[in-house]
Amino acid sequence: MTGSTNQDTVALHGWTAVPRDADALLQGKPYLHEPTPLLVRDMKFPSDDPIVAQVQQYAKEKLPSQTYNHSMRVYYYATAILTQQFPTHFLSPSTLALTSLLHDIGTTPSNLRATQLSFEFYGGLLARDLLLQHSQSQSQAEAVCEAIIRHQDLGTVGTITLLGQLIQLATIHDNMGGHAAIVHADTRADVNKAFPRDGWSRCFAATIREENSLKPWAHTTHLGEEEFPRGVEGNELMAEYDGWK
Repeated sequence: MTGSTNQDTVALHGWTAVPRDADALLQGKPYLHEPTPLLVRDMKFPSDDPIVAQVQQYAKEKLPSQTYNHSMRVYYYATAILTQQFPTHFLSPSTLALTSLLHDIGTTPSNLRATQLSFEFYGGLLARDLLLQHSQSQSQAEAVCEAIIRHQDLGTVGTITLLGQLIQLATIHDNMGGHAAIVHADTRADVNKAFPRDGWSRCFAATIREENSLKPWAHTTHLGEEEFPRGVEGNELMAEYDGWK
């Protein structure tokens, strides 16, 4: 039902509240359960969902190829983390896929210049509007919106949705090599083979600097105006894959 906030939609679309502090969520350990190899073929992408198929085509058309591949890697890393670290949580694969595909929609050259809003906030609003054109589920559209708005909201105080935390963990893993042990090395290699980085670290660092130049107030600056792009450029965990095409 549109606008429903019952417990079924809370769980289904990842609204479950979890610690914003990823280290607290992982109980101060590298992982809760030792990861095992989980390859792309082992993780179904829900392209049989018409909304996902439409949004995937939209993302392919709107996003630069490097950003699209990053978005797909985020889906597979988040799926591996959810499956292996939080097996008691059920989350709609479609909702996770939609969030992954759209989480960086605000970074396109045209979207960066279309608004004074920080890219995550504008991207979240774009995603909500897009999904409400295709879906009757306000809960799903708003879950995606909130997760996108907060996907760089790293910190140690308060809570975040499970969906938002998964996207944070997956993006930081791909962008900076964060929580390196939470994804098995074989999984990481297979995901990068399926969706090559093609110099993603350099590309994303340039986008960060571009937004900070256009919008000195941007939310991204809370991660450090130079510390963050330098951390992306210095991503040693993914360095061996950055030249793959």
